[in-house]
Amino acid sequence: MQNPSYHVVEDAVNNNGGSGSAAEAHGMPAGMLCVPMITPGEYKQRRKTLMQGMKKNAIALLASAPSVARSRDVEYPYRQDSDFHYLTGFDEPEAMAVFAPGRKEGEFILFCRKFDETKAVWTGKHAGLEGAKEQFAAGEAFPIEDFAATLPTLLDGKRVVNYPVGVNTELDRQVMAAVNALRGKIRTGAKPPEEFTALDRVLHEMRLLKSRDEIALMRKAVEVSIHAHKRAMAVCRPGMFEYQIEAELSHECMRHGLRHAAYPSIVAGGRNACVLHYTENADLLRDGDLLLIDAGAEFGSYAADITRTFPVNGRYSEPQRLLYELVLDAQLAAIEKIRPGNAWIEPHDAAVRVLVRGLVKLGLLQGRVRKLIKDEAYKPFFMHRTGHWIGMDVHDVGDYKVDEKWRKLEPGMVLTVEPGLYVPPTCMEADPKWRGMGIRIEDDVLVTPKGCEVLSAALPKTVAEIEAFMEAGR
Repeated sequence: MQNPSYHVVEDAVNNNGGSGSAAEAHGMPAGMLCVPMITPGEYKQRRKTLMQGMKKNAIALLASAPSVARSRDVEYPYRQDSDFHYLTGFDEPEAMAVFAPGRKEGEFILFCRKFDETKAVWTGKHAGLEGAKEQFAAGEAFPIEDFAATLPTLLDGKRVVNYPVGVNTELDRQVMAAVNALRGKIRTGAKPPEEFTALDRVLHEMRLLKSRDEIALMRKAVEVSIHAHKRAMAVCRPGMFEYQIEAELSHECMRHGLRHAAYPSIVAGGRNACVLHYTENADLLRDGDLLLIDAGAEFGSYAADITRTFPVNGRYSEPQRLLYELVLDAQLAAIEKIRPGNAWIEPHDAAVRVLVRGLVKLGLLQGRVRKLIKDEAYKPFFMHRTGHWIGMDVHDVGDYKVDEKWRKLEPGMVLTVEPGLYVPPTCMEADPKWRGMGIRIEDDVLVTPKGCEVLSAALPKTVAEIEAFMEAGR
């Protein structure tokens, strides 16, 4: 449960003139890469920034994610709540973080499980109360069992309680019980809180702008995801099943030390690609079909999210090429609009203009481009936005509008760019040559001071690049 400054993963591809020397400098064998992790100092600064953004005489409460049963006494792999991890780095269940600006005994209080030697034998090490203070810099640490009884004392005299109202039923109950206990003691001088509000506005604005070390974690998640996508392209053959390709994705990520996907992988052959969040991954891959893969690994609690669409047999047919290159042109136009000062919506608008012009040219839409855009006539073929924030959550937090206006892009923001076209097999208005095709191209893009950087640029994307890569793998 320690929070080291570096995390070690396999460096299978040497992109920077050899990572062995960097690894060896930290006592690691050559071929292993040291990736900077979030430091205790950065977590401390995050908590400080959060508390500075809270109202006067306020306190904040944040619960860890619960363990979730898969079946009977078997649990799903644990994944900490992103907000909780962002502020604490503490990745255990059954914990409560309290942030109390100006509290002399410590502004960061952590309620967690006491160290249990028997539990350590069965399920592994855990921080305990001492570890909460020594490893995670809590000013004070108490058993989680004491939280409800301690809460009235913590809330007494506070005017504002910041916590996610209505999200956690048990926390709601505990807060109201503590408030009612204080109300019953008003005649003895108790002062119950008067205002209850979520932390989202302050906390999620903080999370929207990524630090240097956060970006380093995302780069590693993207790098390994690229290896996985390349492996899928290289091994894909007609007659394989979607789940076999999914297995190759998982194998490559795990081989690099990234055991968890950021989201369930979409491996959609043929008409399945017209289902935006298809995850059955059970069908046969047929000669002549396209395969859409939307998959990304998670590293250090940060996500990658990449999509490529390529021919199962390694060669695009003419209709597939025409539709694919239209989507690619739209994506490149969108990426061109990503730079500081531009509005969030500008990449989407640029992609829509390219798509609509192309759909008219291909005969899938009829009419004047400007009116078709105004009437949203393209939506049967392109029904989603061109992108979203990405970070600790694959669909990351942060408002897209500020004061009812699309927010301006700033350095440190990371977003996906993922236009697509989907022609369902049931679309009788379309020429049969287009039916059953679903195409999406998605990259992760960092806003930089002078423009942007496509973090996933190393993954083949043009028709020529993909066909050459797949040919080389056969």
